Amino acid sequence: MACFERVSPALREILTRIHRAERPLEVDHHVHEFGSVHYHVKLSVTDPVYTYLSVSTPLLSSQGLPISSQLLPQHTLEMVNGIFPGVMEALVPPNEGYQLTLKLDISRIPHDNNKVLVSNQLKEILRSVDSQEVGHGIYKPIKLIYHPREPFFVIKQPAKMSAIFPMRFKEKEDVIIATAFFQELMDVGSTEAFRKAPHCIWSPIPPAELRGEPIEDLSTNGGFLSFDITARHVQGKKLEKTVWNLLNVYTFVKWHVKSSRGFVQRRMRMRLDKLVQPLRDVENEEDDDHQETRKKKKKKVDGGCTNVRKWIRVSKKKILERNEELGNKMKRIRSRIKIHCFSRLRRKWLRMPKFSPVTRYMKLE
Repeated sequence: MACFERVSPALREILTRIHRAERPLEVDHHVHEFGSVHYHVKLSVTDPVYTYLSVSTPLLSSQGLPISSQLLPQHTLEMVNGIFPGVMEALVPPNEGYQLTLKLDISRIPHDNNKVLVSNQLKEILRSVDSQEVGHGIYKPIKLIYHPREPFFVIKQPAKMSAIFPMRFKEKEDVIIATAFFQELMDVGSTEAFRKAPHCIWSPIPPAELRGEPIEDLSTNGGFLSFDITARHVQGKKLEKTVWNLLNVYTFVKWHVKSSRGFVQRRMRMRLDKLVQPLRDVENEEDDDHQETRKKKKKKVDGGCTNVRKWIRVSKKKILERNEELGNKMKRIRSRIKIHCFSRLRRKWLRMPKFSPVTRYMKLE
């Protein structure tokens, strides 16, 4: 519940438990804070709609008057009643022993509407920018959480309100872009053309106004961005616009960093394309020459294979005839070679008688 951010942890826990309870509770708690601040929370089962919160603070005057006579001013009560109409109402007179008693209808607070509560809370804070009231703890930073894990602080100062935003980024490149943007924002804001705009200050270290805040809220890598809101920035319809701008500072900065990063990357790609284009032109020329050479070689090969293609186109019957003719030629080549003179001698030899003079001579021998 965003409207309970600045109260004590014990009081916030009690009010949150009442807000989340599904059945009526019987509550009667006394909470004491440092500095003699006393809270009394009372809720009865017989009247489960309204919760009564009584507050007793240190006396601001030194007149020695009793507590009952130290009532809050009427305009302060009216301001309290206007913060959450229908949800919170200041009772007059307050309970005995307390300076302020609030009648709360917690059931009318939406469970998932914290942003509306923060917006209304910031609006009421800015309305008192020109207030001349000075009290205890009036310069203490007020922590507001509009986006998860992105708190910011509002500090009341003489004649102005200061809104301080701790800036955090995930990547180093974003930190560099955001730092340049913040410095340029300060330079532009200090010119005469923007003298009516809220004064902008950027610092890499926490401002002195945040001294004493938790260390986790002050640990940043993008520094602290501050805006000074004066009375002219919250007059009439300007109040709504100022509240909307303050609640969306983180969104605007992230959008600017993302857009700048995309612009730089796009320009780098365009520059790289220009540098690489001559090399691509040379490669295209080489590819064209290579393709022409291939075409010429293909034509030569096609011309040499004309006879092969013609032979392939011959009918099957002619192929069989050629194969048969070739086979007959091979058979004739492989047949025995005949010498006519030797054949005649052989025949004569066979016609000679068995006992010729030659044979007789061979036997006598």
